[in-house]
Amino acid sequence: MLFLYNLAVSLAAFFLKIVALFSPKIKLFVEGRKNVFSILEEKIKPEDKTIWFHAASLGEYEQGLPVIEKIKEKYPTHKIILTFFSPSGYEVRKNNTVADVTIYLPLDTKRNAKRFLKLVHPEFAFFIKYEFWLNYLKELEKSKTPTYLISGIFRDSQMFFKWYGGFYRKALKAFNYFFVQNESSKQKIEAIGFKNVIVSGDTRFDRVAAILERDNTLDYIENFKNNQQTIVIGSSWPKDEVLIAEYINQAPENVKFIIAPHNIKADQISNLKSQITKSTVLFSEKDNKDLSNYNVFIIDTIGILTKIYSYGTIAYVGGGFGNPGIHNILEPATFGIPIVIGPNYSNFAEAVSLVELGGCMPISNISELKEILDRLLTDQTFLKEKSQICESFIQNNKGATNAIMRVVSK
Repeated sequence: MLFLYNLAVSLAAFFLKIVALFSPKIKLFVEGRKNVFSILEEKIKPEDKTIWFHAASLGEYEQGLPVIEKIKEKYPTHKIILTFFSPSGYEVRKNNTVADVTIYLPLDTKRNAKRFLKLVHPEFAFFIKYEFWLNYLKELEKSKTPTYLISGIFRDSQMFFKWYGGFYRKALKAFNYFFVQNESSKQKIEAIGFKNVIVSGDTRFDRVAAILERDNTLDYIENFKNNQQTIVIGSSWPKDEVLIAEYINQAPENVKFIIAPHNIKADQISNLKSQITKSTVLFSEKDNKDLSNYNVFIIDTIGILTKIYSYGTIAYVGGGFGNPGIHNILEPATFGIPIVIGPNYSNFAEAVSLVELGGCMPISNISELKEILDRLLTDQTFLKEKSQICESFIQNNKGATNAIMRVVSK
């Protein structure tokens, strides 16, 4: 079976080069890996002490960041090596300040795994949430490198739990500890023979809780808000925006709306703006304007949504009408903001939990959206109740990073 796995990886490498001719994203995926080994040779010396973190994409990076920061504090003379699998993670965080070297992870061939680990020679290795690359794990086990999975999630659909997944189960022997998010994951991994499992929780709660300690001030948002109730629509997609625009157009004049779309391409921003009849201003045209005169503020830039949530009365988090589903609900929750989402959220444990608690409210159509937003805007007792649920949800789930560090630091 491992032979078939290696054959599949080799075939994927071949076909990705062809697809890269037609896909800008795949081109980044392929081109970004061409100079990985020369970068490692240049930046890592044989005598350097290193610690390796691997994140599939941006979400996993954010999830692992609290642990990376703690490890960096504990081992200040070690070089932190950070790898990404996806361009959507690497391209956004390639200039981060927490890692000494940030690169794409070479494809999981035997040769690449051997060469990568020889150059990096990590003292510890951390995989964040998932992505189990068999050749890398095999080489880590052979070299007896302490290896950890942090914020892990295990589901029945994964290869480990299939009758034909023996070679995948064998690869898990590389891990010294599995730090998983919930009891269900612990039970699943224990059922296939692994007892080195700790329910540490989700490190993202530590990540978002730390946001409250920062300066989240944005003067232009303060000016726009003008002490009015404000609904922040974060990471919206066109299917979200059709409903949101319809609600905005009939909403009371004293309610403000800030929309930060997932895609900020000019044509999509123009399409969104055309659906809204209220006075609307774009972030890119905000200068020299009295923003308090507008009802809707469309954020056609990236990197400031987290701070914007701090000004919200209510948050609508997009993605719930698509596949795989909603975007990050933890950031608005940490500010104690009630959250409204679309119907596709079942693959996100934090959303399922917060929906069950009542702080996050799913909707499927415009009438449901109108009903819940109108109540939140007019019923202050209801609003405060939902706000408190969200705030407590974050505070009660902190601590995963410290749980991990207590074991890793031994």
